[in-house]
Amino acid sequence: MVDVSAKAETAREARAEAFVTMHPDTLAMIVEGRHHKGDVFATARIAGIQAAKRTWELIPLCHSLLLTKVEVHLEAQPEENRVRIESVCRLSGKTGVEMEALTAASVAALTIYDMCKAVQKDMVIGPVRLLAKSGGKSGDFRAVQND
Repeated sequence: MVDVSAKAETAREARAEAFVTMHPDTLAMIVEGRHHKGDVFATARIAGIQAAKRTWELIPLCHSLLLTKVEVHLEAQPEENRVRIESVCRLSGKTGVEMEALTAASVAALTIYDMCKAVQKDMVIGPVRLLAKSGGKSGDFRAVQND
């Protein structure tokens, strides 16, 4: 693990996104709340938040962080037959939160897949990417928009 003890504490934030593409009927089932397992978006949101908090246990050599904010937003995009997931992680610390944001978005996507795999096995997860990060020595980053 990298020694960050000499680094200054700064406000840090990262945003990531992931997509889950599926058949229109699967998306409609989720949006209309007809899934027999319950609210898919609520479950995926909680899973993403929990994952961000436990990133250090999942990714080797990641620091355990005292996150001050984790948000996971899910949006149905029926015109694309997909769900867009965006995560936001924030803290004041000595190391960045990019991995936490990416893990939150990824696990939320995996949760959607897990809850819906009985209905559709060929859903596609991806792309998953970092959208933005701020704070720290390396400064700010913003991904180029794909729209």
